[in-house]
Amino acid sequence: MVRFLLARPIAVGMTFLALIVFSVIVFRTLPVSLLPPIDVPQIVVKVNYPNASPQAIEQNILSTIREGLMTLNGLEHMESKAGSEVGNIRLTFDFSTKMELAYIDVNEKIDRLISGLPEDLPRPQVIRINTNDIPVVRIQVLPKGEMDYAEVSLLVENVLKKRLEQLEGIALVDINGKQERVITVEPNRAALASLGMTEQHVIDAIVAGNSELPGISVEDGQFRYYLRLATRIETPEDIMGLPVRKDGRSSVNLGKVANVGYEIAKPVGFHLFNGEEGLVITVHKQAMAKMNELMPLVRDAVDQFRLDYPQVRFELTQDQSMLLNAGISNLQTSLLFGGIFAFGVLFFFMGNYRMPIIIGVSLPSSLIISFLVFYFFDISINVISLSGLALGLGMLIDNSIIVLDNISRKRQEGLPLFEACVTGVNEVMSALISSVLTTLAVFVPLVFLSGISGALFYDQAVSVAAILSVSLLVAFILLPLLYKMFFATKEGTPLPEDSRVFSVVLSLYKRVYRRIFAYRKLSLAVLFSLIPVMLLLSRLLPVQGLPPIEKFDALLQVDWNEPINASQNRERITTIMQQLEGAFVHAESDVGLRQFLLFEGESSIQQASLYLMFSGEEQKDSQVAFLRRYFRQYYPLASVEIQDAPNAFDQLFSSEMAYYELRWKDLASKRPIEERQMDQWLEELPLREWERGPGLQKESAVIFRIDQEKLALYGIGVDQLLQQIQKLFGSYLITDIKRFGEVTPIRLKENPVDFQQVLRTHYIRGNDDTPYLLSNFVRAAYDSHYKYVTADRNGIYQSILVLGDNPDAHEGDLRKWGTDRNLAVEFTGQFFQDKETIRQLVGILFISVLLLYFILAAQFESFVQPLIVIFTLPLGVGGAFVVLWLTGTSLNVMSAIGLVVMLGIMVNDAILKIDTINRLRVRYDEDAGKLDARQALERALYQAGEIRLKPILMTSITTILALVPVVFSSGLGADLQRPLVFSVIGGLTIGTFTALYFVPLMYWFLVRKNRFASVQPVA
Repeated sequence: MVRFLLARPIAVGMTFLALIVFSVIVFRTLPVSLLPPIDVPQIVVKVNYPNASPQAIEQNILSTIREGLMTLNGLEHMESKAGSEVGNIRLTFDFSTKMELAYIDVNEKIDRLISGLPEDLPRPQVIRINTNDIPVVRIQVLPKGEMDYAEVSLLVENVLKKRLEQLEGIALVDINGKQERVITVEPNRAALASLGMTEQHVIDAIVAGNSELPGISVEDGQFRYYLRLATRIETPEDIMGLPVRKDGRSSVNLGKVANVGYEIAKPVGFHLFNGEEGLVITVHKQAMAKMNELMPLVRDAVDQFRLDYPQVRFELTQDQSMLLNAGISNLQTSLLFGGIFAFGVLFFFMGNYRMPIIIGVSLPSSLIISFLVFYFFDISINVISLSGLALGLGMLIDNSIIVLDNISRKRQEGLPLFEACVTGVNEVMSALISSVLTTLAVFVPLVFLSGISGALFYDQAVSVAAILSVSLLVAFILLPLLYKMFFATKEGTPLPEDSRVFSVVLSLYKRVYRRIFAYRKLSLAVLFSLIPVMLLLSRLLPVQGLPPIEKFDALLQVDWNEPINASQNRERITTIMQQLEGAFVHAESDVGLRQFLLFEGESSIQQASLYLMFSGEEQKDSQVAFLRRYFRQYYPLASVEIQDAPNAFDQLFSSEMAYYELRWKDLASKRPIEERQMDQWLEELPLREWERGPGLQKESAVIFRIDQEKLALYGIGVDQLLQQIQKLFGSYLITDIKRFGEVTPIRLKENPVDFQQVLRTHYIRGNDDTPYLLSNFVRAAYDSHYKYVTADRNGIYQSILVLGDNPDAHEGDLRKWGTDRNLAVEFTGQFFQDKETIRQLVGILFISVLLLYFILAAQFESFVQPLIVIFTLPLGVGGAFVVLWLTGTSLNVMSAIGLVVMLGIMVNDAILKIDTINRLRVRYDEDAGKLDARQALERALYQAGEIRLKPILMTSITTILALVPVVFSSGLGADLQRPLVFSVIGGLTIGTFTALYFVPLMYWFLVRKNRFASVQPVA
């Protein structure tokens, strides 16, 4: 095939040129995003029920919804958590579930359950989690001067949001910090009492004044008109003009018995930026949109907002496109330094400038053509797929170097240019195909890991497979064609020769080779003894998910564990910002309940989060230490968590699941165990390190106890009393004014005084219209109750979080503790998921090694020779562990990927070495009259080492040198790639030595000892 194609250079050249042009066109259509659009198999149902206790939300809402969702297809886990005024149910599905259908199914079931839920409950929100839900940027909107905050909220909701949604590529615009304008009615109770009226008369007048005749029409001759009541209200002035009547008697204007006006509704949450109250807009992109094209549009839109609305200030924060830019920058750096160092290494080893130019043409050609595979496999350009391309670039250079070196060797042996190109490619073709297949055999099975990890590896595996496959196409067709064009010179032109540098290296290699082979058994024993020593270093390496990235931002999350309102929560956060004033670049905080549509996490009025961006690592550390001291001193009851601000990767991999959790259920009562009984049992726990789970945390509350006998004695109904309490203490909604999509609630004004005083100064009327003080029927007392009610698909549970290094050490004792108290005990958490992931990983790696063995057995037509390649892998892994340990680097996702890349290159070198030894053995076996079998083997091993020394050294050195600049770089991209670089450098340093000396030693040992190690002639 190579001969046929090289004989038609113009057709081949035009074909490659067409492929490149077509690839460039396709590249312009590929979506660009931060992460691949992964459907996280989770759906969250959120409930917001003002003035409801956790017990009421669990009993009246969540239990009904859980029962209705129990039959969902593919449902694996169901967790619910009811708090004060809020509740949520988290549904986890099998990863193979079609989440589009699951989302529709959940919504349909919620619609069916609505009739069984409280009438005044807003429809529960159903939130589907997707990697595209991570906002690409946050826009801060801050009113200037005395501008009405409600007007700014309307501007953001009705104008800015819609203008942003019109931008190409934007899927959703989410808002937090909106404040609602309401009309409040404050009855003058003294005036009402003097007229013999009550608040209910005022409420009835407003409801009647806001009535509307739906669907009624009249005819006037041949015309038809729809009726509209002229008494409909729209402003506070309209309300004050309404007549208030009692029992058909004379009326009085409402304005004389009540104060009516516009106010900002009682807030349940705030958004702060640098201590100023404002709003935040989060921008979410479409799955197929290009982030690098979307962000300039967003910036231009914000610049236009600044011109159109000078009374409002705009700021852009937390731009997640920085991660994508870091990935693109890393790929550009790899290309640049890969080309420069490949040129330098080839020049020093070959003393020829044409070889680097050929590689310089083939490298970007392979990269561009790889994007065709992206198009056909529906892969976007994202950080994951770009990292796969960056990984494949090193192996791409290796294939190019091997082919060019072999063609040059054939020319030095005296073959004509055309025959040298054909023979040089054919000789290494099967070995290179095997090396690519073995690399994929190690890498691709990782796709079958369950969960997010497997989904992320899919994009990486496709990109690696794409660039390696294209590299073979380029190495077998384009490279020999370019070689033939560049070296098609006149007769008498000297052939390319080895440089002086390589001659010195070759001489050094031969000396070490003779020394090692003089003590073969000892050398092999020493190399084998290094394997367990270096692998044991893995126990000294800390294990992390992602490498530690140098971050200048921190996130403070606090739950005050006190019954404070949102305004008090805001004051505390503002005080903290004032304490840190001048220490941070900017700060933003979400206080109380979040209004984001896509916020699936936990939120309550007494919780807050504070994001702080600092100018440097040292300043960040000092301020974080100050915050810890501050909370210990002033708010010892608060639950505080201070961590590095999560980026998109952290948000994707973060889990709501506890690490190791002991759950129990009281199957008899099917309700939480009473506090006193539970406190006594917890004192008897056979465990030292633990903390209360959400279902055991407590908070203070006010309990109203109603005297039913007195109510019956005075002829007062319980419903009447409850309605009066709601008017006095709740946010009582009278009616809504609806006008062109804008809804303005009309509410009774709340009493700002102490609740005890309200009970002592307000009345309720009996059947004989006699007023009685509320305190006669209601007794109030302070009490504590469980802060949350937690449940799963089997019912309500309570739990503790087990701490310590070996959380499973007390499993037997904890089971006995539960069974002694007639509790159903269950252990769950991330600990068990991690064990399952490790079990899957071990199984997948075992399958990878089997695939590797089968491919090599087919390549070498031997059952023994593949073992040589497999035995080289532990030495490379051990070398990587040594460098990771010396540099203080953890074993994480990036260093693990580096191990896979390094093993791919090591396998490549070992396969080529063994393939060359086999070829030489066949040649020397044909000359059996002059050499015996032992001499033929010795000569083949020695000769193969000399022949393959140059490509092995060049591939290793170019890969290592291309990665070295990352070690000395700074920034987000370098922090992510540095563990990968250390793995590759450590593995290849040992791996190169392995390929040069360990492979021939193992070959000599196995062939000498095993009669099945003979080779077949290579076609």
